Amino acid sequence: MNLAVSLDGFIEDQNGSFDWCLTDQDYSEGQFARFDAVLMGRKSYELMQQMQELPIQGKAVYVFSNSLKKARHAFVVNSKDMVKEVMRLKSITGNDIWFFGGASLLTSFLEKGLIDELQLGVHPILLGSGTRLFEGKLIKRMNCELIDSKPYDTGLVMLKYRIRT
Repeated sequence: MNLAVSLDGFIEDQNGSFDWCLTDQDYSEGQFARFDAVLMGRKSYELMQQMQELPIQGKAVYVFSNSLKKARHAFVVNSKDMVKEVMRLKSITGNDIWFFGGASLLTSFLEKGLIDELQLGVHPILLGSGTRLFEGKLIKRMNCELIDSKPYDTGLVMLKYRIRT
């Protein structure tokens, strides 16, 4: 899982925008080659469709939604079947799976033990309000182990954690 987050824990501002994210350096450092598949919620999918350049080109994209019936260049998965589908994808040999966006979906994935690693791009900004990184409450405490960190000249810090089970 890789998400941009403000210092005060928001992934979008109060208008649903992420224009505050720093884009002047390559923070991904070629990490997209690690992934075979991308998982996201409906809102993230719709947002990504507005982007001119998609970092997920050539990847299998799975959109988890209860309302979306079909998607361009993506597989739609009913959210009720998400555990079964993610476990199926994890059992296929290949590279890692990238979870892209969706605060409530992220919380659901964490609660069901479907996220192994968190990579957070912590941006040097306080938004004050918006969409929180973890929408709702986690039902249990989860310990994480820091496995990498990298500061950038812009003040952004990439933090990579392994979720301990």
